[in-house]
Amino acid sequence: MSNLSNGLPPRTQSGKKSAKPKKTKKKKSFFRSFMKFVLFLLIIGILAAGGYAYYLYNQVEEVLDTGINKEVPKTQLAEAKPLTILLLGTDYRPDHPTYLSDVIMVATLNPNTKSSTIVSLPRDTRLELDGYKPRKLNEYYPVFKAREKESGEVAEEQMKKMVGKYLNIDIDYVTVINFQGFRDVVDNLGGVDVTVDKNMCYRDSADGTNINLKAGAQHLNGDQALDFVRYRKSNCRPRTAESDDFDRNRRQNQVLHSLIDQMQSFSALSKFSAIIKSVDKNLMTDIESQQMKNLVQTYWNISKQNVKYNPVAGTWRSPYVYIDEQQLELARKSLQEELSKKASDNNTVSSSNS
Repeated sequence: MSNLSNGLPPRTQSGKKSAKPKKTKKKKSFFRSFMKFVLFLLIIGILAAGGYAYYLYNQVEEVLDTGINKEVPKTQLAEAKPLTILLLGTDYRPDHPTYLSDVIMVATLNPNTKSSTIVSLPRDTRLELDGYKPRKLNEYYPVFKAREKESGEVAEEQMKKMVGKYLNIDIDYVTVINFQGFRDVVDNLGGVDVTVDKNMCYRDSADGTNINLKAGAQHLNGDQALDFVRYRKSNCRPRTAESDDFDRNRRQNQVLHSLIDQMQSFSALSKFSAIIKSVDKNLMTDIESQQMKNLVQTYWNISKQNVKYNPVAGTWRSPYVYIDEQQLELARKSLQEELSKKASDNNTVSSSNS
């Protein structure tokens, strides 16, 4: 994994398709679910099942060893204490070098109850916080990146402090993944099988966008799957039907479930190491390699029913989302409760992202 302290952009593969539309709203729904997938894949190993777990752990051990080589006290390991991780999904791509955060999530993991709570904040949230200039939540990370040399502070550390202050919680680690990772995962799995709900056509010669999908059962590669989850409107003749947020949510969940089915299949075992490595090229984290391995060992058998997903809603008044204060307070409380759970607690919860 890339060390955050080096200040370099995520490593990416070359030779990919031209840039997608710069309108970041199209990526919102996809990134929310993809970050859940990455969290499960790289941090809590939820895709591993039964007898596969030990094999999969050995497959990724080489990758986990490439992280930050720093000793972690036993009392600070994932098996010994609850941890909180900030998850950022950026729209950085080889041909679109930006750090806008299309996903801002905070995940707490509790080893006593083998459970997790994940809070998601809207990217367009208007953040008003003492010590910070009011702006959209997704704009802070690129601002911090641009000011690193001037301020002497690492952007990812600043994000941990700011989001932690906003949610009234101490954040232990941060993980940042970029847009290219999704394409690579799909391609390394050999594509995904989905049912395209409608004809989809959108073209933009300025950035090379060429969405052209037909309704029906389809096998999609990485670029096509990305088009499928991002499609909003048409400029073709004849025009194809537009999509709303609910349509895109259903599609991104369909792709996510197809990815999980692929990962849990026996044929995916031989590809698992390559998949992890392809994600690794598009991911930066300050989690030590020793801690990463301990996370996998501790949470490989976590139940999906013990993962509570808590998206915080708000009211859209262009260009901001104004967070519902009652929901925000409930989200803060849910994170605190997760951290304080004991082994005797009844930790079997219904996952709201089923």
